[in-house]
Amino acid sequence: MKRYHSGMTLIGFIFVLIIAGFFAFLIMRLFPVYSEYYGVVSAMKGLQAEPGVASMSPAKIRDLLNRRFYISYVKSVKPENVKIVRKDGYTVTVKYEVREPLIYNLDFVAKFEKTVSLTRQGGVD
Repeated sequence: MKRYHSGMTLIGFIFVLIIAGFFAFLIMRLFPVYSEYYGVVSAMKGLQAEPGVASMSPAKIRDLLNRRFYISYVKSVKPENVKIVRKDGYTVTVKYEVREPLIYNLDFVAKFEKTVSLTRQGGVD
């Protein structure tokens, strides 16, 4: 009688390890970029919840936002990426892109945009 063995061969196991390693590498490269974006989102939500922010000048709003970015370790957002428009209070838009090397001569580009409204009532619209 023949016995049937089931299981994974060494070559199959190495193949699975290579695929799992590649995806782990991708996650390690992408995680810091998205973590920084969530820092931007939390800084903007914190700015939106700031009492009396809608009556401040755009320069003061920009300064408060830059301080929150500094605390959240946001390095990719430059001052030219922040747009403040007066519209029933203020509308603050942060639009930026991050270009990071991935493998050899391949880069990945991530584009982010977040807009919040700063109203006299305060809080979230």
